[in-house]
Amino acid sequence: MTQRPSSAGVPPWLPNALTVLRLVLVPVFVFLLFLHPTEFTWRLGATAAFVVAILTDLFDGKIARRYGLVSDFGKLWDPIADKALTGAAFISLSILGELPWWVTIIILVREWGITWMRVAMLKYEVMAAAAGGKLKTVLQSIALIMFLPYPMPPLQAILPFWFVLSWLVMGAAFVLTVVTGGMYVRDAWRLRAEAIKAKSGLT
Repeated sequence: MTQRPSSAGVPPWLPNALTVLRLVLVPVFVFLLFLHPTEFTWRLGATAAFVVAILTDLFDGKIARRYGLVSDFGKLWDPIADKALTGAAFISLSILGELPWWVTIIILVREWGITWMRVAMLKYEVMAAAAGGKLKTVLQSIALIMFLPYPMPPLQAILPFWFVLSWLVMGAAFVLTVVTGGMYVRDAWRLRAEAIKAKSGLT
């Protein structure tokens, strides 16, 4: 899609630059997390990198839609950057033994499976992101932000309830991830059936 000039003086490359920044922050976040995973300061640094990356996701979409700067690059790479970031966080927490592998595997299978399915569905119809899917992403992000610094003793001492609260949010994110995944599969099946029916009616 051709980008329109912004009347507010926003550079047309800004949303895409934020997407690229999010991709760049993925290895930075992983490096900070594994450099000294048992030291509180480094865990906070990794968490801060993750938060900054998540905020770029919030702002690039808003800027692109508000100022008419939606691009083909953004459509393709924005969801890839999102899944690369959250996927790296889930895998890292499982490697560190702080999140069960079965949780990470189910979430990643759902995330990348639905992404592949949406690409395959392009020959029938574009599947827009649903409200439930957006809420799922928000809950996943909050849960990861809560999990990343918690194992450190200073935070455990100050916020002893954080463990239970973080697991409640992670549980909600997990359930919503699975449920919305099923909803996407159902919608894709329906759209495919309708497209095939319409095509057969024209022949």
